[in-house]
Amino acid sequence: MRLTASLPIEVLKMAFDSVISHKFRSFLTILGIVVGIVTAVVVASLLTGMRQSIVAMFEEYGTNNIYLFHLSTGFGPGNRDERNRKPLTDADAVAILSQSTSVEDIATVAVNIGSWGTGFDDNMIYRDKNYRWAKTDGVTANYASVMNLALREGRWLTEMDDFERRRVLVVGVNAVEALFGGDSAEAIGKVIRMNGTTWEIVGVIEKRQSGFFGENEEDSKIFMPFRTARKAAPLRDAVLHIAAAKPGATREAVDEIEGILRQRREVKFGEPNNFVVKTADDFMSQFDGMIAGIGGAAIAISCLGLLVGGIGVMNIMLVSVTERTKEIGIRKAIGATRKAIVFQFLAEAMALTFLGGVIGVALSVGISNVLMMLLPSLPAKIEPWMIILSLGVSVFIGLAFGVLPARKAAKLDPIECLRYE
Repeated sequence: MRLTASLPIEVLKMAFDSVISHKFRSFLTILGIVVGIVTAVVVASLLTGMRQSIVAMFEEYGTNNIYLFHLSTGFGPGNRDERNRKPLTDADAVAILSQSTSVEDIATVAVNIGSWGTGFDDNMIYRDKNYRWAKTDGVTANYASVMNLALREGRWLTEMDDFERRRVLVVGVNAVEALFGGDSAEAIGKVIRMNGTTWEIVGVIEKRQSGFFGENEEDSKIFMPFRTARKAAPLRDAVLHIAAAKPGATREAVDEIEGILRQRREVKFGEPNNFVVKTADDFMSQFDGMIAGIGGAAIAISCLGLLVGGIGVMNIMLVSVTERTKEIGIRKAIGATRKAIVFQFLAEAMALTFLGGVIGVALSVGISNVLMMLLPSLPAKIEPWMIILSLGVSVFIGLAFGVLPARKAAKLDPIECLRYE
């Protein structure tokens, strides 16, 4: 008989029938579950996509690269006490390359010399067009090989360009788009004006495959020879060294570099470094720490929605117990055990929250796809574990908040139930 059914499959079928028979009430009940799941999955997909983009960027730059600077760099805030530190020097790079057995090559960058040392973006002018967002760096000739940089057109900067301090530039795709309508071949050999001086474009950087929100820092970069940058901005003395470690020797290279720089910068035993040495893994750890805070906030909002949804499920199940008191009495009278009653009401609660989880996951997938359609550069990736975890959590919410109504239903006296109207 249907009322005495105790088989798990039939009880589950009864549970889903009960949920579907009260569609609007069930939807309102699981609304909190849906909101919680959507918040968690969408934010998790965005953070996962962003992290994968960052990982791809470092892989394209070179995972064995080591970045040396006198100040903190990366995704976190810098230390105010670092302002009095002396910048690294060209001689530091020479010492590292000659003394380290794990460093293969080292490139030097005169960082952000825009507007000749003020740090502001430069304005490039060609005929009646201009590009106001040029971020200018001076680099050594081996920068392209160390950073795995490719060219779309023209040539890279040479040792002779650097030695003779030539006014030549290799530009990013954004400058080519603004000045030459995106025609890289057109840009080669053209003379532009920047900061009152004429410069010849000798190369155009190929846009990297990886990028953050579809953009890469090099898209807006302007590279000139290192010594040319020193001549143009003599007061801008900050340099970034990028050391390429030998395959499989990144950690050994880091230790050697730290030892060499501590000795050269006269850092006493027991004192912290007055410089920063970072690898791709270090930058990723910083990024993970940053997104952990965002993820924590998303989890808090999600938990609030799940809590509201769970309370709603418990409330509606208590109402259901009251509405079905006579049914419970009949089931008990014809032999249904307490275990069967508990299982039935727990199954209904879990069916409700599982349905909320399914709707939440479906909406999350839809929202993520719409975001990527409207903003193709937006990284968003829904992993299978997100779906499995979301459905598992939603079912657990039903189990946790369905216990009280289920136990209340199981404890009802069958005689009193049959008298209930």
